[in-house]
Amino acid sequence: MEIEKILHEIGKTYSPLCNECQQDFIRNSNIGNFKKGDVVVREGQHSKKAYLIIEGCARAYYLKDGKDISDWFTFENQFMASVVSFFSNQPSPHYVEFVEDSTVLEFTKETVDLLSNNFHDFERFISKVVTETMLGLCERLHTIQFAKAEERYQNLISIYPDITQRIPLTHIASYLGITLETLSRIRNPKVRI
Repeated sequence: MEIEKILHEIGKTYSPLCNECQQDFIRNSNIGNFKKGDVVVREGQHSKKAYLIIEGCARAYYLKDGKDISDWFTFENQFMASVVSFFSNQPSPHYVEFVEDSTVLEFTKETVDLLSNNFHDFERFISKVVTETMLGLCERLHTIQFAKAEERYQNLISIYPDITQRIPLTHIASYLGITLETLSRIRNPKVRI
């Protein structure tokens, strides 16, 4: 596994990192392997790590009245963390779970601060990662409030065409703010006479 290649690809998505910055990032990070179902952050815990997903996928979710509500998903070349806890040192409002066996680059807030202080390109990189995350959450909120269920599903499929092969439908339904039955009807519309 060539982490330099992965960071180069990630740089194309967010903002390029110079070779020295990439090497410092690698030195101050760890490769982690997680199994499907591993929960790395629980509600109320302080999240000390963030994860760049190399292979696999993860989700953040809430538990409300015993109900599991998916808040977002991340896949290869994306980042996962309990954002509020990671950046503000507050208890996490989320759980973070790996949905597939996953390989990640793990790093801490201290690493982010160190590299941001030493490299302007890393500072830009993290700024773009956070901005992208916030824009995605804003888009999700707007979609939940104003789009019909079918539109929400089609939008998700346009962004992640293979999501239904990777994420359980129960998690997709909760993410879309609909029941599993409604999702089934959207995915398999019956011919109406």
